Amino acid sequence: MKKLLYLFFFIFFLTDQLVANEREKELNILFDKLQDTNSKFTFEIEQKIWKIWSTHPKNNELTLMLLKGSKLADNQKLNEAVKLFSEVIEIDPYWAEAWNKRATVFFLLGEFQKSQNDIDKVLKLEKRHFGALAGQGLVNIHLKNYEKAILSYKKAQKIYPAMKSPKIMIKEIEELIKKQSI
Repeated sequence: MKKLLYLFFFIFFLTDQLVANEREKELNILFDKLQDTNSKFTFEIEQKIWKIWSTHPKNNELTLMLLKGSKLADNQKLNEAVKLFSEVIEIDPYWAEAWNKRATVFFLLGEFQKSQNDIDKVLKLEKRHFGALAGQGLVNIHLKNYEKAILSYKKAQKIYPAMKSPKIMIKEIEELIKKQSI
């Protein structure tokens, strides 16, 4: 019986690792494709990345909770959304997208330092998260850390060269810095 139990845990662990490896392989392929600035499919590639990020790798209930939290945020029920995203994070603190969603809501609530703290978690878990990097740029603009904002947008642009917001925002921040120095 003990051997059977060990075998079960070994198979469970192995299956879990295979799913994680497949997910990472798929993301790597998509990020490689995202580097092709001539591709007319970058938006579709971006959407596939967001779909992977927004789908919990093991727990469909967490995926549904994330979706519900996003709907709460869309309906301006921001405090309820924070509460739900916090619950998801408590259940799985290694899911980057739960941190990213809560960071976004903290930003909308004007809690910029809390947003930045969550963005730090996102980037620790998924360093290629161009959405979190763009969000970090916005947070740093509000905190008047303009050089950090530019750096965040440059990192996002390196990961996703066809992404429009970094180019626009870097230019706007540089103009803002010029106006302040006059």
